[in-house]
Amino acid sequence: MATAIKTTCPYCGTGCGLLVAPERDGDGWRVSGDADHPANFGRLCSKGAALAETLGLEGRLLHPEVDGRRVGWNAAIAAAADRIGAVIDRDGPDSFAFYLSGQLLTEDYYVANKLAKGWLGTANVDTNSRLCMASTVAGHRRAFGSDSVPGCYEDLETADLVVLVGSNLAWCHPVLFQRLRAAREAHGTRVVVIDPRRTDCCDMADLHIAVAPGGDVALFNGLLAYLHRVGKFDAGFLAAHVAGLAETLAAAQADASPPSPEVARFYRWFAETDRVVTVFSQGVNQSSAGTDKVNAIVNVHLATGRIGRSGCGPFSVTGQPNAMGGREVGGLANQLAAHMGFDAAAVDRVRRFWNAPRMATREGLKAVELFRAVDEGRVKALWIMATNPAVSLPDSHLVRRALAKCPVVIVSDCVAHTDTLGFAHIRLPALAWGEKDGTVTNSERTISRQRPFLPAPGEARPDWWAVARVAEALGFAAGFAWRGPAEIFREHARLSAFENDGSRDFDIGAAAAADYQTLAPFQWGGRRMFTQGRFFTPDGRARMVAVRSRAPVEAPSPDYPLRLNTGRYRDQWHTMTRTGGSARLSGHRPEPLIELHAGDAAAAGLADGALARLESRLGSMVARVAVTDCQQPGEVFAPMHWNDRFAADSVVGRLIPGHTDPVSGQPELKHVPVRLVPFAADWSALLIADRFPTPDGASWWVRHPMAGAVPRSFGMPAKPAGAVPRSFGLPAKPAGGCLTEMAGDGADGRRRLLAAADRAFGTERVEALDSGRGIARYAWMRDGRLVAALFVAPERLNLARGWLAGQLGRVQDTPLDRLGILAGRSPVGSDDDGRVVCACFSVGLATLQRAIRDRALVSVAEIGAVLKAGTGCGSCVAELHRLLPAPVHV
Repeated sequence: MATAIKTTCPYCGTGCGLLVAPERDGDGWRVSGDADHPANFGRLCSKGAALAETLGLEGRLLHPEVDGRRVGWNAAIAAAADRIGAVIDRDGPDSFAFYLSGQLLTEDYYVANKLAKGWLGTANVDTNSRLCMASTVAGHRRAFGSDSVPGCYEDLETADLVVLVGSNLAWCHPVLFQRLRAAREAHGTRVVVIDPRRTDCCDMADLHIAVAPGGDVALFNGLLAYLHRVGKFDAGFLAAHVAGLAETLAAAQADASPPSPEVARFYRWFAETDRVVTVFSQGVNQSSAGTDKVNAIVNVHLATGRIGRSGCGPFSVTGQPNAMGGREVGGLANQLAAHMGFDAAAVDRVRRFWNAPRMATREGLKAVELFRAVDEGRVKALWIMATNPAVSLPDSHLVRRALAKCPVVIVSDCVAHTDTLGFAHIRLPALAWGEKDGTVTNSERTISRQRPFLPAPGEARPDWWAVARVAEALGFAAGFAWRGPAEIFREHARLSAFENDGSRDFDIGAAAAADYQTLAPFQWGGRRMFTQGRFFTPDGRARMVAVRSRAPVEAPSPDYPLRLNTGRYRDQWHTMTRTGGSARLSGHRPEPLIELHAGDAAAAGLADGALARLESRLGSMVARVAVTDCQQPGEVFAPMHWNDRFAADSVVGRLIPGHTDPVSGQPELKHVPVRLVPFAADWSALLIADRFPTPDGASWWVRHPMAGAVPRSFGMPAKPAGAVPRSFGLPAKPAGGCLTEMAGDGADGRRRLLAAADRAFGTERVEALDSGRGIARYAWMRDGRLVAALFVAPERLNLARGWLAGQLGRVQDTPLDRLGILAGRSPVGSDDDGRVVCACFSVGLATLQRAIRDRALVSVAEIGAVLKAGTGCGSCVAELHRLLPAPVHV
C-alpha cells in the first residue's frame, strides 16, 4: 500500500494535519487526520473529512484566457506584463494593486509582495484576510509592539476558565472545540460564551452573555474596573512590564456601568480564576471598533498578568488556513515582509536584503479603500488571486461596478466560474488543494507543509510561478529566479533573521537550513510568547490602551429597525467554490436562511419557512425565514456564503456598507440596520435533475447537489462519461443530482419554467396536473431512466427530496414507479433521510428522529453508539441534544 502523504487542511486557521492515501482499490483518495500533527492530533471536522469529495475537475479553470480567448501561458504572461507595465508607465506604481487571499500558500504571498513592494514600487498589496483578522493585527501591534499571538492551543486544555467572545468555535473551528470539550470533561473547565446569538457553543457553556452587538468594549472595560476594585491587578507584573495603566483604567471606569447578574457572575469568575484564556474571532474583529475591542480584551490580561503563562492569555483564532502566513510575508498593505512595518529602518533593511530597485516607502490601500480607488479610477490594473471579492466584500454593488470599469483585471483561480471571474480580462489557471506545494501558518504560529498528491491538471500552475513569470516579463528576472517553493521559503526564512538579533518577534532563520521536503510542523516564537515579560516595544514594556465604547456607525431606525449580523455556516466555506460541490456538506444548511426571533417575524408578517426580502439602505437579498429562539429580539443573522452561482439574489454583501475600523481598516460585517418584507411570489417549484438548466421564469432560486452527486459546474452542460478521472476520489457512477428550489409570479413564469425544462431534458415527459389546486408534477425519462422531476404549486410542497434525488438515473418502468416519482415519495414507504444533521457520517434528521423514538434513546452517547452521529467532529452534538426528549424529573 502506498505511503500516505502528510499535508495540511485548506479550511480554517486551526491548520489541521492530514494524511492522504489512495484507496485500497485505487479508486479515489482517503483523507484522515494526522495523529502526529500538534494542531489536531488526528481529529477532523466535517469539511476536512469530506475533502476527497471536492477533488474533481468539473468546474476547474484549466487553461489561460485573454479577453475571452484560450491562449498559451506565454501569451497570457506577455499580456499581463504588457498591460500592468503600460498602466504603471502612464499613471505611476500606485495605479496597480494585488488583492490576495488567505487561501494562498506563504510562498505565493511572498512572491506577490516582493514584486509589488520591491520592484513595482507600490504597497497596494492587500488580502481578504483584511476582512478576517486585521483588527487583531492592529491591536497586537498597539499592545505588544508586534503582531504576536501570545498563546497556543494547549492553553485551551490547561485553562480553568475559557471565555469565547464573538467566536462560534463549535462551527468555525470544530477541532479546537473538540479539544476544549475534552478538557472540560477531563477537569471541569468553565466556559463562558459572549455572543449576541445563542450558538452551538452554548451547549457546552456554563454561562452565556447575550451582549448587544458592539457591546464588547463596555463589557471588558467594566471587567477591568471590577478587577481593580476587588484588588485583582498584578501589581508586580504591571510595574515591571506594562505601561499606560492610569489612562486605561480611567477610561474603563468612565465607561463602566452596573452589570447585569450574568455579567457580574462572569466578572467574579474571571477575578477568582488564575488561568484564563479569552478566545476571540470575527465577532470582535469584524467591527468598526474592532481594534478597540481587541485592546479591551488584551488590557484585562495585562492588568492581571495573565499572559505568557500556561492556560492564560488573549487568543485570536483566524478564519483562513494561511491568514497568519500572509501576515508573516507582508500580505497586508500596511506591512512589509517578516512582520516589519514602513518605518525608515525597515524599508531600508528590506530594500538591501532584496536588492530592490523600486522600494515602496509608505503603506498602501487597504481592501475596502482599494476597491473604492478602483471605482474612482485611481487604481487601473488589479490582480486578484484565490478570492471572490464580488461576493465577500461589503458594498458588493460598488465592488462589481469597480471591476466592470477597471481597464485591467487579472484573476488567478482554480475554478472557472465565480462572480469575480466574470469581470476578468486575463484568467490564469491556478493549482488547487491537493496539487499545491508550500507552507501555511495556523492560529498558534505553527508552520506546516501543504504537500501535493495530485498532478497539475491541464495547464494549471502554482500562483508563485505565474507572478514570477510576469516579473520576468517586466524585466525583473534576477529577483524572481526560483526553481521551486523550497527556494522561496528559504529566502523568506533568511529575511526573517536578517539584522534581527531578537529585536523582532518573527524569526524562522533556522528553518532556512532544514530539508523542505521533510519539514515537520514547527511553531515560531516558542510554545508561548512573552514568558519573560519582554515585549517588542522600544522600552520592552507592553502597552495598555485606553479605549471607550462608542455607538456603531449606523444605528437601527424606524425604517430599518433590525440589526443584521453575518457569519459562517457549519459545513460551508467562504463563497462555496469548494464546499458547494459536496452533497454531504450542503445537506445541513442547503440554502441561506434569515434567522430571527419569533416576535420580529410576526411583526413583519412572516411565518417560518416563508421567503422574505432583507433590505438595508444599500441593497437587498432574498432568502427563507427561519424563526429561532437563538436570536435576540431585534437581531437578524444571515450567512456569508451564497453567491450568484448558487442562488438568485442571496449575496449578503449587497446589504453591507463599507464602514471600517479607523485603525485596522477592517470592515463592519456584524451590525447593519435592516428591515424585512415578504417576498412576492404566487408559486413555488422544486426541480431535481442530473444537471441544472437556466431557471427561466423563476424570480428567485437556490440550488445545491444532492446525495452523492458528482460536483458540477452548475449551469454548465454535463461533461461526457469519464470526464472526471476515477483517481480524483469521485464515484464512477454518480447517484443523486442537483436540487433547485424556485419561486415566481404568474402563469407566464410557470410556462417559461416548463419550456426551459423541456429544452434541457427532452420530450419523454410524464405529468400529473391538479388544476383545481394549481399543482403540477412532471418527470422526464430517457431510455426509461429518470432524468429530472419538477413540481410546481402555490406553496412549497412537502416532498421526499433525498429519495427523489436517489431515483435519478434509475429505471422507472412500472406504473407504480412513475406514480411514486410524480407523488414525490416512495410508493412503498419513504426512506428519505431528511436534512443532514451529522455531516461526518451523513446522518439525516428523519433517521435520527426515528432512532430516538423507536429505540428510546436518551443521550448523545446512545445516539453515537447506534448511528455514529456526534462521534466524528462533534459539531452536531448541540443539535443532537435538542432532538432528545426533555428529561423527566420526579
